[in-house]
Amino acid sequence: MKTGQAWRVGMADMQILPGPRHRPPLRRPMWIIILVLLVTLFLICAYMYPPQSSAACYVFSSRGCMSITDWLPPAPAREFTDEELASHVVIKDILNSPPILSHKSKIAFMFLTPGSLPFEKLWEKFFHGHEGKFSVYVHASKEKPVHVSRYFVNRDIRSDQVIWGKISMVDAERRLLAYALQDPDNQHFVLLSDSCVPLHRFEYIYDYLMHTNISFVDCFQDPGPHGNGRYSEHMLPEIEKKDFRKGAQWFSMKRQHAVIVVADNLYYSKFRDYCKMWLKAPIGINVDVLGYYSQVWRGAIVLLMNITCRPFSL
Repeated sequence: MKTGQAWRVGMADMQILPGPRHRPPLRRPMWIIILVLLVTLFLICAYMYPPQSSAACYVFSSRGCMSITDWLPPAPAREFTDEELASHVVIKDILNSPPILSHKSKIAFMFLTPGSLPFEKLWEKFFHGHEGKFSVYVHASKEKPVHVSRYFVNRDIRSDQVIWGKISMVDAERRLLAYALQDPDNQHFVLLSDSCVPLHRFEYIYDYLMHTNISFVDCFQDPGPHGNGRYSEHMLPEIEKKDFRKGAQWFSMKRQHAVIVVADNLYYSKFRDYCKMWLKAPIGINVDVLGYYSQVWRGAIVLLMNITCRPFSL
């Protein structure tokens, strides 16, 4: 009896432990996985195809577009060749020479034309009353011009044939500069065509050019076949593809920069020997690349001189 009672008490006091719960399988966070995959794909595409506009660049960084090379340490500077070293020394010495500005300072107006100047009378009105402040030089490549203005009489220089898009165009420009540089009073040099006309008064042009310390040329990067597509590796090491520029041949230069252009032979010879000027158009017409020698060769000189790349017109 005692044993049975003990058993009943023990059974009443015992607690039945619950069995294991059957929980549903855990749901995987699929939306997080998909989001990570999309972000990864987006970053890969952004790296392979970087944005071209500055506005799109700020989506990735407040500092704008930066390629992977911007995060790498700078490459060691290469050693200059003997020709480059000599050229850099001469250019540095020319640029360090102080400009000479006096009451005799003049602007050299250099006309690159095939023959007579159709707007010569208009230029006469522009020059009238400002004698001693300008010089005129005419390079006529095809026929001897007939002058109707006293300011252009006997101002023709020795000329040679000029073919658009060939190195002869650069030769003509350098020839004009060389003649104009013989006059020590010429402090600014403007290259003009036979179709150019003055749009401002002479006083405005004179004061602006004489009191500026920069030259004006047209140069820009052209990734197409008419631009960087014309680059040749034969121009290495002096001319790298990243320094390749294109632009129109018309310019306005200070005297120091004009001296550098005339004195240069290293970069000029690279374009003369390796820059091809003619392309075949789809319709079978031979077209040139906008005076390619003249544009790109001067673009290399512009980078070397570190002057302002900006179009200029009268």
